[in-house]
Amino acid sequence: MIDICCIGHITHDRVITPHSDVHMPGGTSFYFTHGISHLLQENVSYKLITSLAEEDMQAVRDIEALGISTEVIPSKHTVYFENIYGEDVNNRRQRVLAKADPFTVESLQGVEARYIVLGTLLADDFSLDVIRHLSARGTLVVDAQGYLREVRDQKVYPVDWPDKLEALKYVDILKVNEHEVSVLTGEKDLYEGARRLAEWGVREVLLTLGSFGSIIYADGKFYDIPAYEPVELVDATGCGDTYVMGYLFQRCQGASVSAAAHFAAAVSTLKLEHAGPFCGTLEEVVSRIPEDQRD
Repeated sequence: MIDICCIGHITHDRVITPHSDVHMPGGTSFYFTHGISHLLQENVSYKLITSLAEEDMQAVRDIEALGISTEVIPSKHTVYFENIYGEDVNNRRQRVLAKADPFTVESLQGVEARYIVLGTLLADDFSLDVIRHLSARGTLVVDAQGYLREVRDQKVYPVDWPDKLEALKYVDILKVNEHEVSVLTGEKDLYEGARRLAEWGVREVLLTLGSFGSIIYADGKFYDIPAYEPVELVDATGCGDTYVMGYLFQRCQGASVSAAAHFAAAVSTLKLEHAGPFCGTLEEVVSRIPEDQRD
């Protein structure tokens, strides 16, 4: 059986700033796959399942050239994000100029893995039926971000997750940030929010807090994980995806929750120091973790 299978759309991203206009691939599955390609060992197997239009297949060919097993579900369109930034990088206007076909139960019939990761980008990428189906095929890992944004007339709007109470019964590991946990649970206290998610069925809550580190809630216990300061902050895009990748890479090898989370924090820091996906080595990640945190 495959250890980790990531399912998600690779996107076509256009990033416009006052100084540049760049087109590039992106999306959770893109950052997750490129990142894990630099860590894979003989004892960890990985597969990507994605969906995009024929004209954007070069992104998949580049991944296959890294030795990654891939499966492409044809789509008429590729998800197309346009991000326009002003001089203040925190001021972003985002549009979705095209959407790919949603993943369906029929298209994912053969999926089975120890960990199945849903790289959600938009609210309708994976239906409740798909979540139910895949939960029986492996430990189901979901990033909440996509379920909390909806496209209307090309604009992206924040929304709650209508099916959350039913869907989270089937989710084993849920990744959220401080804003998302509040939207989902109504709780302002992060720890209470994590407890609420666990009450709804989530086995492990991964709560990422940027430069403030992360909080893991698993088996009724909290783990407060520090962030490791980057030498230089270059590119934060895909850091959440990289965190989940690092965490699962360690968990599927038998690492404890704490050890996996410290590893995830370190690999995210290394990703911050470079543009694009994580491209470091296993040795570089381990070297960022203090000796007393490598349990």
